[in-house]
Amino acid sequence: MQGGARESTADTGEKIVPKEYTPEDLVAIWEEFLGGQEMRHNVNAIADFYPDVRSLYVDFSAIERFDPDLANYTLIKPVISIQSAEEAMRKMISHALTNPFIHIRIRGLPSDSRIDIRKLRAKHLETFVSVEGLVRKATEVRPKVTVAEFECMRCGAKVFVEQEGMQFREPLECSKDEGGCGRGSGSTRFKLLMDKSQFVDTQKIEIQEPPEGLRGGAQPERLAGYIDDDVAGKVSPGDRVIMNGVLKSIQKGAQTKSALFDLTLNINSVEYEEHEYEEIVISPEDEMSIREFARSTDSFDKVVASISPTIYGYFQEKEALALQLFGGVTKLMDDGTRIRGDIHIAMIGDPGTAKSQILRYMATLAPRGIYTSGKASSAAGLTAAAVKDEFGEGRWTLEAGALVLADKGLACIDELDKMNDQDRSSIHESLEQGTISVAKAGITATLQSRCAVLGAANPKYGRFDENRNIAEQIDLPPALLSRFDAIFTLTDRPDAEYDRNVAVHILKGHRRGEIKLHESPETIPGMDVSQIMSDTEIFLPAMDIEFLRKYVAFSKRLIPVMADDAMKTLESYYVNIRKLGEGEESSVPITARQLEALIRLSEASARARLNPIVTAEDAERAIKIVEYYLNKVASEGGRRDIDIIATGTSKSQREQIYVLRSLVQQLADERRGVSLEELIQKAASENISEERVRALVKRLSDAGEVYSPQPGYYKLASEERMA
Repeated sequence: MQGGARESTADTGEKIVPKEYTPEDLVAIWEEFLGGQEMRHNVNAIADFYPDVRSLYVDFSAIERFDPDLANYTLIKPVISIQSAEEAMRKMISHALTNPFIHIRIRGLPSDSRIDIRKLRAKHLETFVSVEGLVRKATEVRPKVTVAEFECMRCGAKVFVEQEGMQFREPLECSKDEGGCGRGSGSTRFKLLMDKSQFVDTQKIEIQEPPEGLRGGAQPERLAGYIDDDVAGKVSPGDRVIMNGVLKSIQKGAQTKSALFDLTLNINSVEYEEHEYEEIVISPEDEMSIREFARSTDSFDKVVASISPTIYGYFQEKEALALQLFGGVTKLMDDGTRIRGDIHIAMIGDPGTAKSQILRYMATLAPRGIYTSGKASSAAGLTAAAVKDEFGEGRWTLEAGALVLADKGLACIDELDKMNDQDRSSIHESLEQGTISVAKAGITATLQSRCAVLGAANPKYGRFDENRNIAEQIDLPPALLSRFDAIFTLTDRPDAEYDRNVAVHILKGHRRGEIKLHESPETIPGMDVSQIMSDTEIFLPAMDIEFLRKYVAFSKRLIPVMADDAMKTLESYYVNIRKLGEGEESSVPITARQLEALIRLSEASARARLNPIVTAEDAERAIKIVEYYLNKVASEGGRRDIDIIATGTSKSQREQIYVLRSLVQQLADERRGVSLEELIQKAASENISEERVRALVKRLSDAGEVYSPQPGYYKLASEERMA
């Protein structure tokens, strides 16, 4: 058997036996490797900076180049090999001879050692494996004893016991060979000497499979692991990591021991995944296809046509969703300020407008997509939870929520309106800052949640009312609503021509689905199957989904820069719209938040075309999307008013509120106040409708600005307090 062979026998699970070494030979080989030209500089750095630096990182490829047999031995018998390497290291660093905390950490394991969590088997026990995943939980850093010193309470002799794993071991006897009394643990007691024992920092973490690798609704599997010494405390929930370590087994059951064992990973090194979408492998052939596709004039139209092709219409909305996939550019300014590049979109629509279907499709389409329902998610489930369970041995541990797990991806949150106010408010920071700040159960941490958010909600009263302003019917707090770059309202109104097109589209889709279920559709009597399939090709995505995912991942590497004409286009649009609000009686039509949304959408448009320059064409596309949604949700009586989104109260409503307060103050008598009927009558002369008076009085009453001393009568609350 060749030394470089690393495979296991699939049939029996028997491990291939590597070339054997004596302990002395193994240490000598490691000394030769560490003393070589490639490693000597790094070893000297450890010697110079010890104990601040206690770990030497070694690429597996370097070991393999030096000695394939040693590389193979390290994979099959990692504990012995790494201990020998650390002993060789201590020999080379004279002042660390008495200190065991010198570590050799091996990274960059070969592809056949990279194993999915769900594919870990008994044959992998005690071998060096590499596991990729998302950190789901992490405990606090706590000391773990490695060498315990005991004192015999009978004779005072000192006994040392090396500790392995997580089970604490006490001496079995006070050994005569070491000058003790020879009594066993049954006839003497041993006292642990804390100041003489050796401790190391340790942290327990749990990782789960990345969501993009799951298909068919599979539940992500998890694996617990332990990190020691200088690496402990550097991993946070939500981090994407590759854990390299030795797979161990822990017997289940405390009182009655079970034949079943749990898997755990003694982690040797941690590799962080810094680049988004890097888990999607793009071959040189894929890159050629991507660049060729981007050169076609209709490349962006094909991307848009691949967004939920089974759903009819919503062309402008699908264009915005396509741009959300690509995203804008995240900037880090000179003063440390971070400007987000993620595009957030809210879809608020009547029942049956396919909101949930679009969200689920986008979650599967995005290379890192997570779908969750606001009705079934709490604030902790979306952000992060402090959990006290057996995982942390009774201590509080931090568990990442959906927004943290979707870091650098897309979080689709359905039924935003069904969440309570406290849960909704918890996602404010994530939307704007891309972080989740946690202060729970004594744990203070900041987790990364740099994800785009696609939210869906129903109108306040279940369905949009044509006679009311659409913006008044959106039951989301203005502070949350204003953080979305685009807000789309999906209304369902009977329209003969549109309804016919929708019906034909749905019926054709169902018939295509029926035919696809037949093994031999050509045998269906009286059906021209080929014609039917040809007529329904609109249901096929314009791009292969896997190719689209690779296209998006590849485009994320691009950082487009705004050209002068794009800057001029956005500047003139913003300034011209702002001019509409310069008069005293005018409302604020647009704010800098919308300008930043325009910039993000423009950058995404350039990325979608693989263009390193943001052109005026990209700026125009962004303006068209923003104009489309502002005309629907930020307009009142033909006048643009961004305060409808930003504060929840338009300028005309504020004026009417001031008029009503003034009327209540003027008309209310000291005992009863003013009747609602009198208010309605007087307000009519100020061109305020009865319906609006009732709505505003209720609003003032809910806010505590007016109160009702008796049914049907109102007084100003401030007057009562002054009295």
